[in-house]
Amino acid sequence: MADSLLWVVLLPIVLGFAMFALPKAGDGIARGTGIVVSAAELLLVALQYGRVGHQVSYPWFTDSPWTAAFHFGSSQIALLFCAMLALITLAAAIVTNVQRERDFMAQMLLLEGTMMGLFLARDLLVFALFWDAMLVPVFIMLVNWGEGTAAAWRFLIYNGTAGLGLLLATAAYGILAGTTDVIGAAHAQSLAAGAAWWIFVGFAFSYAVKTPLFPFHTWMPDTYTASPAPLAAVISSVQSKSGIFGFLVIGFGLFPQEMHRWAPLLSLLGLIAMIYGALVAMWHDDAKRVLAYSSLSHLGLLFLGILSFNQLAIVGVLVYAVAHGLFNAVMFLVVGYVEQREETRAISRLGGLGINNPKLGGAMMVGSMALLGLPGLAGFAGELLILIGVWGSGQHWYAAIALIPIVLAAVYMLRVLLKVVWGPEVQDLPVRPDLAWWEIVAVAPLAAALLLFGLWPNLAAPAAHDVVNVAASVAAAAPATVSEASH
Repeated sequence: MADSLLWVVLLPIVLGFAMFALPKAGDGIARGTGIVVSAAELLLVALQYGRVGHQVSYPWFTDSPWTAAFHFGSSQIALLFCAMLALITLAAAIVTNVQRERDFMAQMLLLEGTMMGLFLARDLLVFALFWDAMLVPVFIMLVNWGEGTAAAWRFLIYNGTAGLGLLLATAAYGILAGTTDVIGAAHAQSLAAGAAWWIFVGFAFSYAVKTPLFPFHTWMPDTYTASPAPLAAVISSVQSKSGIFGFLVIGFGLFPQEMHRWAPLLSLLGLIAMIYGALVAMWHDDAKRVLAYSSLSHLGLLFLGILSFNQLAIVGVLVYAVAHGLFNAVMFLVVGYVEQREETRAISRLGGLGINNPKLGGAMMVGSMALLGLPGLAGFAGELLILIGVWGSGQHWYAAIALIPIVLAAVYMLRVLLKVVWGPEVQDLPVRPDLAWWEIVAVAPLAAALLLFGLWPNLAAPAAHDVVNVAASVAAAAPATVSEASH
């Protein structure tokens, strides 16, 4: 029988394909199956916390220029991202309400399985395999359930190009180092400086597109806007973190010197993303586009934290990565609730939700407060730790300038709340039913997790220590790679 860690990857993939065998008329069965599988996946991930450090490996390439294996491992950082993915996918499954639910839920499970494989992969080639595989279900869902095909093709072209760059960099690394095993961090030191530089560029380009980082972000607003709410919740919250995960695990683990060399440029791009995203979010009327550009701004802050090479900032990065995933999921699901009821997501056309739909208005308030960094919620804790860490690393100007988009986030989210929740009712829009119990059940655990990580941000500390310890293992080659900070 396969190891339970392997089942974390296989369960949604196997049952996703099996779901196509259900009758086409059985949408209710498909949705129920998707919910059960997603809940089982969350339980499987939770069980892995009792086996941190456990690994499974099956030989793959043995008679080739390098050795590769289907190698998976349950590190603290991998399980943190897997738990977030499982929780958000379950929420998305609960509220899925589309035509041809069987096919949609099958694609959602395939997406979940490929992302689980990516986070748990301990071989660069396996990582690249799942990186490219997760494009397929997203593209299919955008084409079949999205708002037109233009966004789907733009998503595929950008992310397919990034995947090609990742595959070429992986092949080059494997040929020169003789292995694609992530665990062997010391292998990077055997690469010539020029080769390591170019290979890192390939990895960094792929991660910068996927996250995305300015100026590689132009696929993101259209993709998030065109996606149905459950898909938007998953890709904006979790798939965007695959690039962050790559920098933390592969960047620190295999290319610490190159991370340090490229830090000034990448930090600057992160800062530009923060400011640009916040400014554009301020004037958009489409609620989904506000969230898309807001997401670009928040992801820029994660880059600042990573590239400060400060342990406290890395804890903040992980807290904020989880916070961003949770409040983005809440907000995209809530906007989906609004659009389903009012048949519009234009901020100028909405108002009075706090009066007519108090539960819906309350859910939007929770997500908005977390997004703008209300103290006590995870968003505030993550932002604070990152800014303290960036300041402590000596990047005082970056820390000071980063406060501007954080303040702007309060401006554009309060604009949304003042108009949509607390604003006057729009007379020509009929009053719709408030949230049903299952819609509350979908977002309540996400809100609870935001509070949990806000009150106890040290829950992310073990995952941060994983990153720091790996980077410290090559400190002799890059002595300034990670600065220890007390916390």
